[in-house]
Amino acid sequence: MAQQHLDPTAGPVAGDTLAAYLQAQATEFLRALRQHRETGGATATNGAEEAVDAARALRRSARRISGTLHTFRPLLDEGWSEGMRPELAWLSGTLAREHAYGARLERLLAALHRLSGSSAFPAQASDPDAHPGTHPGARAQLPSEKGALTVGAAKAGALLERQLTLARTRAHSAALQALGSSRFHAVADNVAVLASEVPLTASASVTGLKPLAAAADERLRDAVTGLPLITAGHPYNAEALVHGLSADTAPQPQDSPWHQVRLLLRLHRYAREVLFGDEAPVDVRLLTAGQALDRHRDAAEAAAAAASAARTPRIAPATAYALGVLHADQRHEVEAARFAFQRAWLRETVGTP
Repeated sequence: MAQQHLDPTAGPVAGDTLAAYLQAQATEFLRALRQHRETGGATATNGAEEAVDAARALRRSARRISGTLHTFRPLLDEGWSEGMRPELAWLSGTLAREHAYGARLERLLAALHRLSGSSAFPAQASDPDAHPGTHPGARAQLPSEKGALTVGAAKAGALLERQLTLARTRAHSAALQALGSSRFHAVADNVAVLASEVPLTASASVTGLKPLAAAADERLRDAVTGLPLITAGHPYNAEALVHGLSADTAPQPQDSPWHQVRLLLRLHRYAREVLFGDEAPVDVRLLTAGQALDRHRDAAEAAAAAASAARTPRIAPATAYALGVLHADQRHEVEAARFAFQRAWLRETVGTP
């Protein structure tokens, strides 16, 4: 329970600030859950816009609660917080998959359309700003190559659409099943309790938030230090292309450290929200770096989907060729996102006295 302070002149302490943030996020979670139920999210097969917004708000608040429990766990009851975090992560991940598959399919079809110039795909915006960091020279193709790509692009797009639509349908069913499960109801009950009562430790009234937030920032900086920022764009990237189209279906090992940095950057951002609340100053550098890492994640997952489709047995050579070009294109997007992150991050380092 949040500690009560008898001195009316005392200012807010760490426990009060942390409790207020968690209660606000729990309230947002319950509000989104009520909206999801009212919009028929549990019965909509394609998902109305309101239900999609409600699911997004559920994920948003679940991530913030889980991240805050992780960063400030010394101030919270250990058994309770360690039990809540994996359940919130399960919920957020389950609800995110349907949207992720839909966005991945849209991204890959747009890339095929851009690469082949084929009218077989729905018209997609070709604004160069949609692919920041992309090098036009990396997109250039000879006419013969363009023609060869066009031959297999339509079948490649159809194959991707079948595979990712099936995956999206399964993710939708899994989300509906999760929202109706006893496991989810237990999570919702715990969040409802959190909205009114935060199980703080006795030390929460004397321990500051800033040291814990600084520790989250330090973990982020240590992880960034381990990234190959200086070698971005060098031949090591060829290894990523070869690995992606090999028979090995394991995740691309080069991507994991970048995904970890994205997670740590998110935790750092949530810690800033706890410290500053609505008055948190906008850090353009962190915002730009986060956007670059989001693009990195999306491109890496799209490349993996193209590589997976290319491993489909008995597909035509032209289809496999189109998927190989698509995979290489998305790996180029991965490298462009890494370069964009490097520029955003190092700009802050140079400007710091």
